[in-house]
Amino acid sequence: MIVSDNNLRGNQPSPGRVLLRTLIASVLLAGTIWCVYVIRQISEVANLDQAQQADAIAVFGAAEYAGRPSPTLHFRLDHAVDLYRMKIAPIVITLGGGSDKDSGNTEGGVGRDYLLAHGIPLGNIIAETRSTDTEQQVHRLAAIASEFNLHHIVVVSDGTHLFRIRELCQDVGLDVYPSPRATIGHIGWWDLSMRYLHEVLSYTAWKLHLDIGWLRNGLSGNDES
Repeated sequence: MIVSDNNLRGNQPSPGRVLLRTLIASVLLAGTIWCVYVIRQISEVANLDQAQQADAIAVFGAAEYAGRPSPTLHFRLDHAVDLYRMKIAPIVITLGGGSDKDSGNTEGGVGRDYLLAHGIPLGNIIAETRSTDTEQQVHRLAAIASEFNLHHIVVVSDGTHLFRIRELCQDVGLDVYPSPRATIGHIGWWDLSMRYLHEVLSYTAWKLHLDIGWLRNGLSGNDES
């Protein structure tokens, strides 16, 4: 049986389809490589406590409930108290504002009150109460560092949060030492996956100058910024 050239050509994909498939495959490969890279960076920073002598300790905000710190903020503040008592730094900065639903409470203000209750003098606490997300907290921290002549800062947050914090801080000229708060109990694989996804998306959006706050908030598995 002889097959005509027209039939043979009809079974072959067009150059346009080949180009489209190649382009899609390239984008997927590049995206996979990028995600693996970011996940490795997040994991590396999350598992290394770099706390050392510094000018201040900065606690990144998390949710507060009616004037009380959420479990996430509670553990971050406890870690800051431990670092302060170890004389890592003489000043503790609490970061984070509030919303209309918070009845005047702010993450930074709740953090300040918690530190006071745990023996840190008011004169050794700086409460920032206007920021609403991680990027704003970093910019407010940079302003505080400039005002109070702080050159080296230990930054405290959840482990998976610290890679992005470090990169944001370096971008505004801050010299920071990430120090993850303790992990209490077992974190399920789904919750941990959502935390990594939250950070990969947030970091990628920042690098690309994209605003995906609505998506980040929907994917966040905890109450961090």
